[in-house]
Amino acid sequence: MSIFERYLTLWVALCIVAGVALGYALPGLFNVIAMAEVAKVNLPVAVLVWLMIIPMLLKIDFGSLGNVRQHWRGVGVTLFINWAVKPFSMALLGAVFIGHLFAPLLPADQIPSYIAGLILLAAAPCTAMVFVWSNLCEGEPNYTLSQVALNDVIMVFAFAPLVGLLLGVASITVPWDTLFLSVVLYIVIPVILAQVWRASLLRRGGEALAQTQAALGPVSLVALLATLVLLFAFQGPQILAQPLVIGLLAVPILIQVYLNAGLAYWLSRRFGVAWCVAAPAALIGASNFFELAVAAAISLFGLNSGAALATVVGVLVEVPVMLSVVHIVKASRGWYEAGAKLTPP
Repeated sequence: MSIFERYLTLWVALCIVAGVALGYALPGLFNVIAMAEVAKVNLPVAVLVWLMIIPMLLKIDFGSLGNVRQHWRGVGVTLFINWAVKPFSMALLGAVFIGHLFAPLLPADQIPSYIAGLILLAAAPCTAMVFVWSNLCEGEPNYTLSQVALNDVIMVFAFAPLVGLLLGVASITVPWDTLFLSVVLYIVIPVILAQVWRASLLRRGGEALAQTQAALGPVSLVALLATLVLLFAFQGPQILAQPLVIGLLAVPILIQVYLNAGLAYWLSRRFGVAWCVAAPAALIGASNFFELAVAAAISLFGLNSGAALATVVGVLVEVPVMLSVVHIVKASRGWYEAGAKLTPP
């Protein structure tokens, strides 16, 4: 993990400060940026999102889907957590904490938008950053690659219906045309472009792909940070008026991460999954594709919405929280293997 990635939370915090300051200093500039839209899609943000997502999708080898059957128990646990537990548990946590317990402390007109942002965050399973977490906990690389590839395929078809269902349950109006446009723009097209590019690079040899990925790594994170500056330039007045908002939004996110990681880890142990698969299974089950969540929130609800802010809080807590999960699964390896009837890795 590079120093830049390790201190991502620090850079995010600095972007918050820079965005708020720039929003106050140059309001006219950011109003112009906000108006640069086509079909409700903000063009500068769309460019930045593609710069975030495509380098990450370039790492995905959909040919690895053939390895899924070798780790079917671990894959089954992770699919259950990612698609049957995590989005629904986040919708429940958002309703309980944001909709009720914390409601007196939050702007009333933004509460549905905050809940929508949390749902968007939970409905997108993590992709590229999972490779970092899996490597740190000595996870089985073939399982990690095949699981991420499978999640990406499912996300193409399931993200929009799942989000639409949960937003409807939360009594939030679903702009279906914008939602499907977001899926096409931020999932379908980037996946196709990344795979075409990957195939072209592999024809020149594996080293060409590795060099391109290494060169694009910083581009992805810089684009993410630039997007955050834009978001906070619009969110600045609201944040300064309600400084507790970020902390309050972090509460359901933190609970959701540890809940889903713990459940995935426990189920893996019960089903006799090898620890080298169970460890990344817990991490994949808990982490989020926050780049997609940020993009979808901006498209659906706007740059200055509570939904966009809620997804950004997910970025803020991602690295330290996932590093803590890595530490927990590594420290508990003895307990895991002592109580599990393990299948061969």
